[in-house]
Parts: sequence; C-alpha cells; structure tokens
Amino acid sequence: MEKAADTRQRIIDAVLRIIGAEGIAALSNRRIAKEAQVSLGSVTYHFTTQHELLRESLLHFVAQETQHFTELAENCARADGLDIPGAAEMVETVAGGTAFDSRHIAPFELYIQAGRDERLRAAAAECFAAYDSLARGILRRLGLPDPDRLAGAVVALVFGQQLRRLATGSPAEDLVDTLLLLTGAAAGAGPAPCGAAGRPPSGNRPG
Repeated sequence: MEKAADTRQRIIDAVLRIIGAEGIAALSNRRIAKEAQVSLGSVTYHFTTQHELLRESLLHFVAQETQHFTELAENCARADGLDIPGAAEMVETVAGGTAFDSRHIAPFELYIQAGRDERLRAAAAECFAAYDSLARGILRRLGLPDPDRLAGAVVALVFGQQLRRLATGSPAEDLVDTLLLLTGAAAGAGPAPCGAAGRPPSGNRPG
C-alpha cells in the first residue's frame, strides 16, 4: 500500500508538470488526480485548497534545487577548493544540463502568480531567501567581499538569464559569462577575459 507521503509527492509532481505544460489555469483537482494517478479524494485529502497546492509545490521544488546546488558546491570545494572559474563551471554544468521541461518552467509561472496572489508571496519570499542563502555561502567560499550584498544580485542575474534562455533559446554559456563579469568585478579584478574553461566571451566566439 502506498504511503501518504508518496501520494502527496506524486500530487506535487503532477501539479508542477501541469503548470509547466499549460499554466496554472489548467489546474483542477480532477486533472491533477489523473496526472498523478491517484483518486480524486486523495487530492482534496492532502491539499484542502488550490493555494495550499501551489504553495507546497513551489516550496518543494526550491528545496530540491537548493539541496542539489549545495551538494555540488560542497563536492567541488572538497575536491579542489572552490574558485570563481570553478563556480562558474559548476553553474554551466547545472544550467546546460537542465532541460526546460515542464517541471522547470513551473516555478516561473508560480512566481508570476505570486505577483497576483498575495497569499503566495510569503512562499515566494521563502524560496528566494533560500537561494540568497545558498549564494551567500558560495560567495563566502570564493572569498568575495560583501557576500551579503552581492548574493541578491547573483540570484537575480541567474533568474533573469534563465528566463531569457527559456524565452529565446540562448545557450547556458551566456549565463556563465555574465556571472564571470559580475564576480570578477566584485573581486576587484575587472571583467573576466574568458570563461570557466578558457572560453572567450560570448561576443568573441566564432560563429
């Protein structure tokens, strides 16, 4: 017999897939139950309102993402020590290896919905606080000055570049080049002349 936690997880995963594929307007308890392959009663049992569904789905996604990024940063630091090019390379690996499937599009929809629905804003703020905390930790390991102030800018940059990548199909390397420019300037080194693997800036790459 399936555990209640497993059923709840299947429902959350289904919500993220539906939102990413068709938007929040496509959500209904019947649709969620079909996508999750659970009974209609299971949806209403675990989540009494759609607001609760959206909130928990957003928080779950961000918790998984921050855990994944934290583990990558810790592994990198243990292996070779974390420096700016290494951190940028890690970002490129994550961004380049992340297909914008429906599950990864869903958070953008949820953040926009938080702009319309005040009840979701606390959850959205909690999510960005988690990203900010992760960024601060990485920036401190890199030895950059004023990581508390820089963290918000890094998170905003990553989100903006990922949104641009989603909308235009631009490559993950663009995100890395921009991160190198920002962190290089913050370190007092000026704009970085090349990417994580000795790559020329995007404007100078051969076409």
